[in-house]
Amino acid sequence: MIKVCTSYTIDDLPLETRGRVMALGLFDGLHIGHMDIIKKAVVTAERDGLTSTVMTFSNLFKTENKPLYTPEERLNIVGNAGADELLILDFEKVKDMEPEDFLRDILMNRCIADTLIMGEDYRFGKNARGDVAMIKEFAKANGLRAIVVKDRFFEESDRKISTTWLRDVLAEGDVDLARKLCGGRDYSYSGYCVKGKQLGRTMGFPTANLIVPDNKFTVKRGVYVARILLGQRVLYGVSNIGRRPTLEEAVNDVVETFIFDFDEDIYGAKLIVELLHFLRAEVKMTSKEELIEAVNCNKEQALDYIKNLI
Repeated sequence: MIKVCTSYTIDDLPLETRGRVMALGLFDGLHIGHMDIIKKAVVTAERDGLTSTVMTFSNLFKTENKPLYTPEERLNIVGNAGADELLILDFEKVKDMEPEDFLRDILMNRCIADTLIMGEDYRFGKNARGDVAMIKEFAKANGLRAIVVKDRFFEESDRKISTTWLRDVLAEGDVDLARKLCGGRDYSYSGYCVKGKQLGRTMGFPTANLIVPDNKFTVKRGVYVARILLGQRVLYGVSNIGRRPTLEEAVNDVVETFIFDFDEDIYGAKLIVELLHFLRAEVKMTSKEELIEAVNCNKEQALDYIKNLI
C-alpha cells in the first residue's frame, strides 16, 4: 500500500495525540543533505509509532529568487521519501517570532512535537537567532528529543552540499551535477500540456508545452535531453526552456518538448519533464530552416546520450 503524504498549513494541521517527529529546515533544494534529515524523521517515526512531519515555508523568496520546487512537487518528493505530512508555514507570519516562542507555541504546543530533527546549521526565529544549541536546551527542558544530522559533503570533498550550490549549478544548466547533489533525482518541470501556436508541427517536430509557473525557478535557458513521464509511460525527447526567441519571444518561460516517435493529442494531460543533460544555450536563429537544422542536430545528440541510459 502506497503511503499518502498530506499537505497542511499551521491553521488546519490536525491535533496528533501520538506526537510528531518534526524534520526542520527550509527544504528548498531537497538535496542529499535535506533528504538525510527527512529520511531520519521517517525512520524514527516508524520505529516509535509517531507521525513524521516535514516542515517547510511559503512566501520565503522574493520575486527574483523563486523556489526550486512548487508546493505540489515538494509534496511528491517528501511523500516518496515516506513522510506522513508536509507542513507549510507562511514565512511572513513567523519570521519575526522570537525563537523561544516558535519552539513553544508552534512546535511543542501546536504540532505536538515529540522529536525535533535538523541539520547542523539550522537557524530559525527573528533575525535567525535560534540555533541547534537552543533547540537542544529547549528539548532537554521540555522532555523532547533533539537529533542533529551531519552535513553532507560532495564525493568525499571539502565542499558541503547546499541549496545555494544547487541553484548555481542549475543556473549554469549543469543538470548532471544537480542530479548528483540530489542523490540521483533529476530536476524537472511538471504541469498540464497547453496548446501553443503549433508552429513546430508545421516544421516536422510537434511539441508538448508546459508553462513554467510564476512560483518556480527557471534553469539556464536552452535545450536539454529530456525524459517525459506521461501517466505510466516513459518517453524521451529534447526540451527547449525559455522564451522561444526564433518564433515568438514569449512573455513567460516555456518548457517546449519535442517527444521522439510520438504524435498523439495530449493537450490537457499531466506531464513531468525531467532534464537529463544540457545541449546548448537558447539562441535566436536567423530562419526557420536554421531552426529545423538545429533541432535535428539536437535530436541526434540526444539519441546518442539516451543510448547509454536504456
